[in-house]
Amino acid sequence: MKFLRMFGSEIVLGTLVAVLSVFTAFASYQGSIADSKQNEHEIKAMQQLNDGNAEYLSANQFIVYDYNMYDGWYVTDDEAKSAYYESSYSEQLQASIAANPDDPFSEDYYNSMYAEANAFWEESDANFETAGQWDNRGDGLQLVVLFMALGLAFAAWASLLNSESNLRFVFALLSIVMAIIGLVTYLGVPVVAA
Repeated sequence: MKFLRMFGSEIVLGTLVAVLSVFTAFASYQGSIADSKQNEHEIKAMQQLNDGNAEYLSANQFIVYDYNMYDGWYVTDDEAKSAYYESSYSEQLQASIAANPDDPFSEDYYNSMYAEANAFWEESDANFETAGQWDNRGDGLQLVVLFMALGLAFAAWASLLNSESNLRFVFALLSIVMAIIGLVTYLGVPVVAA
């Protein structure tokens, strides 16, 4: 029993208070970095989503313009107007006509018109995914802070009690248990790939 009482000694309690204080602050700092990274990636993702939407609307306008120019070319019998319409086609429509004159508005045409919008949306999805990973890391670190703070509270209460008190030993033991649980939880916190 004397060996177990050693856990309630001033040296052990002082060490627990110091170690738990430092580790709580460290986990809290890492949690705030994770929250900051989450916000950073969410803002980038929202910006890219908006840019993708703007590019999509712009591509739709160019598609309508291409349809109008192609319809004008198709129905005209004036050579000068025909040349005007053809020169007004977008680069994508010109490439599509060169590749397949029978189907100028092919799937390849639409893919090329929406390429920028799709690229923005893919970047947005990737940043939302990364933001989610940082969020999970931040949540895990908050759990570590909780366990370490509980351990710190138990160590502090134990240090206030008389050295002969059985409760001092119990609080010291609970502090050690919380430190171990906090450490194990910290080791299980997901890491975000850079």
